[in-house]
Amino acid sequence: MKATAEAQSLFRVAPWRGVKRIPWWISAAVAAVGLLVLMPIATLIGIAAEGDAEIWPHLIRNVLPTSIVDTLALLGGIALVAGSMGITSAWLVTAHRFPGRGVLVWLLPLPLAVPTYITAYIYVEIFDSAGLVQMALRNFMGWQSRADYWFPEIRSLYGCILVMSAVLYPYVYIAARAMFLTQSASMLEVARVLGVSRLKLFRVIALPLARPALAVGLSLALLEALNDIGASEYLGVRTLTVSVYNTWLNRGSLPGAAQIACVMLALVVALILIERHGRRDRRYATSAKRSRVVHPAPLSGGRAIVATVLCAIPVFLGFVLPIGFLAREILRGSLFSQFDGEFLEHLLTTIGLSVAATLAVLALAALLVSAARMSKSSLTRSALFVAGLGYTVPGTVLALGLMTPLVKIDGLIGRLWNSFTGERLGLLLMGTAGGIIIAYVLRFLSIATGSLSAGLDRVSPSLEDAARTLGASRREMVWRIQIPLMRPALASAALLIFVDCLKELPATLLLRPLNTETLATQVYTYAARGRFEDGSLAALVIVLISLLPVIQLVRSAEARPKVADTSSAS
Repeated sequence: MKATAEAQSLFRVAPWRGVKRIPWWISAAVAAVGLLVLMPIATLIGIAAEGDAEIWPHLIRNVLPTSIVDTLALLGGIALVAGSMGITSAWLVTAHRFPGRGVLVWLLPLPLAVPTYITAYIYVEIFDSAGLVQMALRNFMGWQSRADYWFPEIRSLYGCILVMSAVLYPYVYIAARAMFLTQSASMLEVARVLGVSRLKLFRVIALPLARPALAVGLSLALLEALNDIGASEYLGVRTLTVSVYNTWLNRGSLPGAAQIACVMLALVVALILIERHGRRDRRYATSAKRSRVVHPAPLSGGRAIVATVLCAIPVFLGFVLPIGFLAREILRGSLFSQFDGEFLEHLLTTIGLSVAATLAVLALAALLVSAARMSKSSLTRSALFVAGLGYTVPGTVLALGLMTPLVKIDGLIGRLWNSFTGERLGLLLMGTAGGIIIAYVLRFLSIATGSLSAGLDRVSPSLEDAARTLGASRREMVWRIQIPLMRPALASAALLIFVDCLKELPATLLLRPLNTETLATQVYTYAARGRFEDGSLAALVIVLISLLPVIQLVRSAEARPKVADTSSAS
């Protein structure tokens, strides 16, 4: 009887544990977040369906063929070039030891800190007909014009593939290196003992085992390329993203832009399905015991030189060259003259928008993850899944889908305000900072939910069970147990989201208020006017701030193998 009474008392302390239910207001908030993410997509489809019947035939004849071909060619080229750069460099620094390897391990991921549009602007300044390289060649060789010589055109599809691959290959590199590091050294050593060459070892064993991670890395790189508008437009590649922007703003056809955006969504779905297919039935498990990591095999002579060059080329193209150009601008003194009141205003606007969006994202992500932890219901699982869709939607498409809902919400708030006060209320969301913050939240919510879910999954359920036994309420569970344990994940997610907001161009460009600039739009505006050097200070600030999370990412990734080595040695 005493045991039964204690059990009943324990059940009364935490009855929600038994039935796995959460308060109605949390369920309502979780459902609201899911609907908020789906809202722009549903609106976009509705706008496209309501368009004039003559728009679609015009798009099919004059817009979509060129845009689809250019987009597919760009994505295919990036998959080939960025994939080759990322896989080759990841395998070389993981499985071999050669001169400069220790430095290259830290330098290879750094191009992630340089936005694609900034890299494109810098490459044009260096390699265009009026750029530094061709001017130096004409002066040295005595050539008078382009008719006297041939030089690769940077403003072309091939130039765009090179520029974007030089920035996006770290997505593949990071995923491939993480998978190569987790592969058991014993398996590779057995293959070496059996006489398998280094090239065959990579092609037959290491690469197939890393295929799931490579599919994820490539899909992320291609989604970033599809989201880009600054680099592709500036380099003369008419992608679907550029067509959406031109159709909406330059031609004033919102339904036409929505129809092109729906084609983009179909392409995004295709990329996701391809990524899922690449990981289908490709799950490999390692031993439960901590296995030894791959020990780098030394290279010497010509092979060592080739390995160093192959790993140094991506670093030079994606990081050293852009940073070197901006450093040149500093030495010339032009950047210091740009630091004025106007630049300070743009900087504060950028920081304010990024901080507000980061705080909102973290709050919503903590709500979703905590609710999913407390209740494994279909609602919480669906909300987490839907929250991950925002990152797959390009910023241009997201901005287009948000416009109509924001206008309707502003109208509803205005009518309510007028009925209570008798006064008119201006726009609160559309055409204001609120619209940009909402776009940032929807696009980057998946980063926070993924990071917090991974951080909370490492926490033993016994800690929460002990708190429940001691009579902790749901609120105490969240504030005193879950939030403190998620602090490292919260910090890393906050850093990544802040930098992504800092660099985001398409959504900011389309939703910004009049006469409002961020650092990203300032760089874009100057480059569009052919005066990128006037925006070089803003570009430098973006790159320097973006370096912080990338360096932290490299530090975390390089710390894990050392732990494995230490434990295996002991």
